[in-house]
Amino acid sequence: MTSDLLRAAFALGLVVLLILAFGIVMRRFGDRVPRRAGKRLAVVESLSLDPRRRLVILRKDGAEHLVLLGPGGDIVIERAGAPPPPAPPPLPSAAESP
Repeated sequence: MTSDLLRAAFALGLVVLLILAFGIVMRRFGDRVPRRAGKRLAVVESLSLDPRRRLVILRKDGAEHLVLLGPGGDIVIERAGAPPPPAPPPLPSAAESP
């Protein structure tokens, strides 16, 4: 009975040591994985407003976008460096009708 408990404790300790060693190796050499060339999307900065909402600056193809992320949905607050969206065509007025 005691030998079974001792064997189980030894096996558990060995597994924990292997997990810790793997974590140390990944922390030390994990950044050496080649990155994908030509990334188009990046998070420039992030600010937590409260536990449920966050402001994020995203960069895509050189244009930055300020986005509010929250449980009610995501809202683009500002688009900087991107061309403005096209204006909708003007509605015909009643005086111009035939």
